[in-house]
Amino acid sequence: MAKMMTSTLERAPSMKSRLTAEFVGTLFFVFIAAGSVVSAAYLGIPAALTIPFVAVGIGLALALAVSATMGVSGGHLNPAVTIGLFVANKIKGKEAILYIIAQVLGATVGAALLFVLFPVSVGNAVYWGTTTLGNGVTILQGIAVEAILTFFLLLAVFGTAVDERAPKIGGFGIGLTVMLDILVGGAISGGAMNPARAIGPAIVSMHFAAWYVYWIGPIIGGVVAALVYKELILRR
Repeated sequence: MAKMMTSTLERAPSMKSRLTAEFVGTLFFVFIAAGSVVSAAYLGIPAALTIPFVAVGIGLALALAVSATMGVSGGHLNPAVTIGLFVANKIKGKEAILYIIAQVLGATVGAALLFVLFPVSVGNAVYWGTTTLGNGVTILQGIAVEAILTFFLLLAVFGTAVDERAPKIGGFGIGLTVMLDILVGGAISGGAMNPARAIGPAIVSMHFAAWYVYWIGPIIGGVVAALVYKELILRR
């Protein structure tokens, strides 16, 4: 019996389990990420304190969500991460597509739950947590900032979760990186670094202004980081 249990535990998770983990993990993350923005508006937190408040909430939420799903699906929870790992030959193309679909669905449901819980007037005021460009920020600037922030995020992913030499710290290195990225770039681009995190609340609020910034920028940053780590750091 003990031998049978060990064999079962060591068996790789099924695709259904992996997609469920990506769906639920992204749902949880976006519920907290977008919810932090809506909560800040609901509580009347001053603008100067909103970004630190949101950064801490998002960083901790991602750390917990990645740690909880890492053993099942790898804890991607982000199309840019999935595409980066595909470029680094860590996931197959068909699996990557299914992961991204699960992530977008989870993000949309997570944002929809906020619609149920918070007053509509408060949620509408901040587009239910949809990431938006800062005042005077151009499309190109937004794409550049998102690419740079996601580049650093993917370096953290590879350095703390993918690399076999990585320290065993779960998702906390990744969450800390996101928190710091938002402190730097949140006022400029919104600091999404995650197409699913951006598009989920956008679908719920039907606010699609510059939505493509949050796909183009993070994917560029993720691909570049994957190539840099794969070719210059992982290669022995």
